[in-house]
Amino acid sequence: MRYTITGRNIDVTPGLRAAIEEKIGKLERYFLPDTEIIVTLSVQKDKQKIEVTIPVKGNIIRAEESSNDMYVSIDLVEEIIERQLRKYKNKLIDKKQSAQSFSDLFISEEAEPEDEIQIVKTKRFAMKPMDPEEACVQMELLGHNFYVFLNAETEEVNVVYKRKGQTYGLIEPEF
Repeated sequence: MRYTITGRNIDVTPGLRAAIEEKIGKLERYFLPDTEIIVTLSVQKDKQKIEVTIPVKGNIIRAEESSNDMYVSIDLVEEIIERQLRKYKNKLIDKKQSAQSFSDLFISEEAEPEDEIQIVKTKRFAMKPMDPEEACVQMELLGHNFYVFLNAETEEVNVVYKRKGQTYGLIEPEF
């Protein structure tokens, strides 16, 4: 696996690099040798945060974790990615999807039983055209973490969502 390790407000020491490659390297059996692993380390106040992104054929496996100790964050994020990989593997097997980014060993391992996704409620609602700022206000009024709306400027369906740190995001689909 190829590692791209960067640090924000932190120097990536040889010890940190070795810890990341050792811990995330445990996942090596799941991927082909040319798989790219993008790791970003950051420090904000007393939080040590790690973000790991692994692009695989048509999807992205991503996890982030923060704690008071970077080495603890590394351990936690590895567990999250491994859990995500098990779920993703079940979907690959269930859907008979292409698994070109994964090793044969990973695909041939026994799949763990997974809770089936069940949609238990469907909502329908009229979408009045509005700008993203108005959609954020509407989202706050409803007390939701996201809001689907018809963008008055682009006439496309968009989504605004809450991010950490009292900021907002906007999703504009591309077709």
